[in-house]
Amino acid sequence: MSTAEQVSDADLETLAEQLGRPPRGVVGVAARCVCGRPTVVRTAPRLPDGTPFPTTYYLTHPRAVAAASTLEASGLMREMTARLAEDPELATAYRAAHEHYLARRAELGDVPEIEGISAGGMPTRVKCLHVLLGHALAAGPGVNPLGDEVVERVRDTWSPTVCTC
Repeated sequence: MSTAEQVSDADLETLAEQLGRPPRGVVGVAARCVCGRPTVVRTAPRLPDGTPFPTTYYLTHPRAVAAASTLEASGLMREMTARLAEDPELATAYRAAHEHYLARRAELGDVPEIEGISAGGMPTRVKCLHVLLGHALAAGPGVNPLGDEVVERVRDTWSPTVCTC
């Protein structure tokens, strides 16, 4: 899904339940569980309190968040970052994912403080698998190669095609 669906009051209630706090800056649902509940939200680049917020695609589904956290604990981010330094084709595709991320955020507004900064370490490193998973789920396959890899690697514990709500 390349554009976010409108967020409903029911979505906001679900998000508060998922996050354990009121959601901030949500402008749409970028990916949903097969049952219809939010999995990834699209957030404004500036939160209501004025804080710049570079994370356009925010992973909210508790099982998906847990799966990404488990992968992070495995050291996968270091491995992926090393691969970026060794594989020019992967680095080029990851830079394109960064540009995609920036373009989608720019649709929501201009925030000079975060200009050129995407999220998750893009385009030169990997520092947050939650961001890569959220971006891959929101943008669809083929946009973020490392995000697509995270989708595949979490399938044993969480899958976007099976409801675990």
